[in-house]
Amino acid sequence: MLIAGFPAGAWGTNCYVVAPAAGEECVIIDPGHQATQGVEDALKKHRLKPVAVVLTHGHIDHVASVVPVCGAHDVPAWIHPEDRYMMSDPEKGLGRSIGMPLMGELTVGEPDDVKVLGDGAQLLLAGLEFGVAHAPGHTRGSVTFRMPEAADVPQVLFSGDLLFAGSVGRTDLPGGDHAELLESLARVCLPLDDSTVVLSGHGPQTTIGRERASNPYLHGLAAPRRGM
Repeated sequence: MLIAGFPAGAWGTNCYVVAPAAGEECVIIDPGHQATQGVEDALKKHRLKPVAVVLTHGHIDHVASVVPVCGAHDVPAWIHPEDRYMMSDPEKGLGRSIGMPLMGELTVGEPDDVKVLGDGAQLLLAGLEFGVAHAPGHTRGSVTFRMPEAADVPQVLFSGDLLFAGSVGRTDLPGGDHAELLESLARVCLPLDDSTVVLSGHGPQTTIGRERASNPYLHGLAAPRRGM
């Protein structure tokens, strides 16, 4: 499996391009502020053809380049319905203006083809499987994408802004809820194997085992019992 990631824009948001291998179809995750050139560079370097954009949530730092990326490659964007409004009205998701100079660099709106994500969905895209888990707390429509272990590749969790190395997503913006975020961490993250690689929306990669042992926000949380 090929995963090419890079931090983009003013917020250093991680954008990922995922494919079975070089020269094949791929999926783009969270093309945020000023991510367009980085996406094109990754596609050219690895000879990839996009089939979809998938979004962990609707904040502008994760969706700002969705329109140009989808338009350039005629692909759909997938987003949870509760965060869809932020693509057209990003300031509502922040509860304040993000600034006219910055807004001038953005293409606000929806791509031509928008598809909605649901909890528990299994997306089969570019020959890859992405398990969707609704994980509210950072936003109402936050989701994670989990790719199962395959051959010598460990399980991968694209956690968006739910879980970071040593921290978690903020909950002080509209739609944020700290109690919900903790519940999402317990339900979505804690049941995963320690070897699961976590690729988050900001910062370096980590593992579930490392965060279980050292992340203060996970201390005291317990994974839900099976069958509950």
